[in-house]
Amino acid sequence: MPDGDDDKRGDTERQDGESTLTVLVALGANLGIGLLKLVAGILTGSAAMFAEAAHSAADTATEGLLLTALHRSGRKADRRHPFGYGKERFFWSLIAAVSIFVSGAVFAIIEGVRVMFGGEAEQTLPVVAYLVLALSFVLEAASLSRAVRQIRAEARAEGQSMRVWLRTTDDPTVTSVFYEDTAALIGLLLAFAGVGLHQFTGSAFWDGLASLLIGVLLSGVAYVLGRTNLGLLVGRQADRRLVLAVRDRLAARPEVEQVVDLLTMMTGTDRVLVCARLDFCDALTAADLERTCVDIDEQLRAEFSDLDEIFLEPVPRNDPRMRARVLERYGSGAEGWGRAG
Repeated sequence: MPDGDDDKRGDTERQDGESTLTVLVALGANLGIGLLKLVAGILTGSAAMFAEAAHSAADTATEGLLLTALHRSGRKADRRHPFGYGKERFFWSLIAAVSIFVSGAVFAIIEGVRVMFGGEAEQTLPVVAYLVLALSFVLEAASLSRAVRQIRAEARAEGQSMRVWLRTTDDPTVTSVFYEDTAALIGLLLAFAGVGLHQFTGSAFWDGLASLLIGVLLSGVAYVLGRTNLGLLVGRQADRRLVLAVRDRLAARPEVEQVVDLLTMMTGTDRVLVCARLDFCDALTAADLERTCVDIDEQLRAEFSDLDEIFLEPVPRNDPRMRARVLERYGSGAEGWGRAG
């Protein structure tokens, strides 16, 4: 068991190290890009460039919050927080999503509307904007490639596609960087189009429209990230493959007649709480039951490294109140829940 715990800690530390590096790369890129965009916005008077500067400022603030999430979620469990601080990663990632909306999207939308309906605005030195946008695209692409490499590696390790991994992962820091950088590249293209159309037509409307669309884009990213982290904070079930595998192991134990109920909850990245209600064989003595529970705990921890806390509760499978609670939660699918296969 100690070796298994050491392996789990090692895997968690490696994954956290990869996530930290991914966030740091994005932080450095966005900080430099943001300053360049701000200077370009001042020199050119482009609303799209100012919107992009706000976009980068939001992303920089987000990366700072994600670093906070990585640091604080790694603290050990204590008396006040017996299940650890893993959910702080979800909380700070949620705050990061709010930051994207408040500091980026709102500014970009207001600036876009102001320029679109506030009359013509003179554009100066558009070549500066083009150069800054091109350099920003290269830096954002480098940051995105780092996030994509990590996502592909982790998805491959879990036998999933990138799309499925992004939808089901419990590590919001990497997904935040991925969505931010993807939105940043799209935003740069919108800004390029806005500056170009302004120069070509002489109308600031297109510049303002680009700013507005960048704001809408940021709102969409903030919504996706906020919804994901909300689900994790509320208490999302563990990966279904893990739940079914744990169910099968419990049902295969000779001392267990039926798995009456199995509850799981993500308590952090790669941390799962399990509560299993089991109908044990009536022939077991109290001492046998105690030893069996210890054996089951050790077996599950040895096989499933994500299991952080395991609770086993002996219950009769024919108890009407327990059966009603299980059927209310799972519906008719609860029939035969405890049988493997």
